[in-house]
This record gives sequence, structure tokens and C-alpha cells, in this order.
Amino acid sequence: MNVQEMQQEILRLKKERDMCILAHSYQAREIVEIADIVGDSYALSVKAKSVPQENVLMCGVRFMAETVKILSPQKRVWLSNAIAGCPMAEQMDKAMIAQVKEMYPDYTVMAYVNTTAELKTIADVCVTSSSAVKIAKAIDSDKILFIPDCNLGAFTAKACPDKTFKLLQGGCPVHAAVPPKAVAEAKALHPEALVLVHPECVPGVTEQADYVGSTAGIMEFAKQSDAREFIIGTEISIAEHLQYECPDKMFYPLTKHLICPNMKATTLVDVYRCLRGEFGEEILLDDETIAQARRCIDRMIELGG
Repeated sequence: MNVQEMQQEILRLKKERDMCILAHSYQAREIVEIADIVGDSYALSVKAKSVPQENVLMCGVRFMAETVKILSPQKRVWLSNAIAGCPMAEQMDKAMIAQVKEMYPDYTVMAYVNTTAELKTIADVCVTSSSAVKIAKAIDSDKILFIPDCNLGAFTAKACPDKTFKLLQGGCPVHAAVPPKAVAEAKALHPEALVLVHPECVPGVTEQADYVGSTAGIMEFAKQSDAREFIIGTEISIAEHLQYECPDKMFYPLTKHLICPNMKATTLVDVYRCLRGEFGEEILLDDETIAQARRCIDRMIELGG
């Protein structure tokens, strides 16, 4: 069975099983092509609430599937490859943050959506990379404990100089590994290109960028811009997807090392086998976890996230 034949069989099976396929933007092109909805983690979770299908298959990582389940507890949710985790989401646990909260009792806990369901249960408000600054400014608190990404936290803190931030040493190992010198090296190769980067990158990288934003923000900026060349400072698949969507423009990865092994763990064969009931894992969360984790997400929605 070749790629096209497998894609056609997946399209048939998802109708047969009443399954909505969600694909994060970092997924491979052949998976994006068969997905019902493509986007960043929070957008996928929100859109999944309104789909008519009662079954959802997440092509992404575990915390994304958990967030879908939290927002749509009545739906059955599967993760297409059970080993697809997220080092950032898993590097802090509830017990650790509970101890930190005891040290800083008057701080509001602001959790990036890239966290486990368990960690969300102890947070006061959730944020996305695109809404973090807006929510930090809007929240009725001048002291914020930002978890887990210190780089997104630093980016948010810089935009909110009237507030005090406590940051912990955490974040995305892929984005954080990009050295500031990579920007100069990429600009030397492509001097006319605009630099678009994700706020999970270190401050030395984001400070050199022409635009800093979420995955969806980067893609939208590139599509709408009159510029013809772009250096893309996020997972390498975004440059590839933009090449397909804007063939009249040029897109260059900031560095060839911007590859997320967890996002690359899911293959088209995994999706096919999951739809056949041979692979993947159903996400199961107890009612208490769902209710407690949902509070910080509802707070985000209330504040306009």
C-alpha cells in the first residue's frame, strides 16, 4: 500500500468509525493532508468541541490529547502514538509546584497550555503562546509564577514591566537549544529574509526577530506579509508547510536542528493502525481531574485567551 492508498483508506475508516482527526501543525505533511482540523494545540482542543463526531484522534503529543478530553469529556479521545510525549509538559509535576506555591503563596500560578492535565489542576490560569501577554496584563494580580517555560515566561514578563514574575528552569528543549548566533548565521545566508520565531526560544534569539509569536501566528504573518523570504524559528515542519501553502515565497529553517522527536514519532501508518483498532491509546481522565484542570482553562477563556 503506497502513501496515497493509505490516505484513502484512512479517509474511509474515519467515516466508518465516526472519527475526527486532529493534527498539530508540526505533524508530517502526509498526516496534515488527511486531518479534519490542523492547528496549534489549544486551537485543536477548542475546535474539537464543536465537531459532530463523538470520537477524536489526536496526531500530536499526550498533553494535547488530554486537553481535548478536558474540554470535551463526553467524547472518546485517542492519541495516535502512545509514546508521543512532551519533555516540557512532563518536566514539572503537581507535587513540585505545590511546594513552590508554599514558598510564594501570594503568586498567581500561570500555566502554559503545554502542561499535563495533572499540572493544570494546580494552576490558577492557563495561557497559550499567543495569549500569555494579554492574560498576564488582564489578570488581577501583580505577582505571577509562570510554569513551565522560562523563555515564554521571560518574553511575557518583558511585556509586563509593572508585574513581578517568578520563573522556574523549564521549557522546550528543542526551541531552547537554538543559540543566538544561529540568527546571525541564517541572516548571513538570507539577508533579505524576515526572522519569525517562537517565544519558546531563548531571549537572545527572540530579541533579534522581526516577529515573535505562536505557531499559528508565525504562519499567518508569513502568509499575509508582502515580504518574499522568511527564516522560520520553530519546528522545521512549519517551513515545509509554508512552502506548500505559499509556493511563491521562500522559507528557510532557522536551524536544521529544530526537530521535535516526539512530534515526529507519529507516522501515517500509526494513524491507519489506530483507526483499525490496532494501535494508539485512549485518553482516560477521572471526573475530578477534568473538573479541576478545566478551571484554569475556563479562566483563560474568561480573560480572552
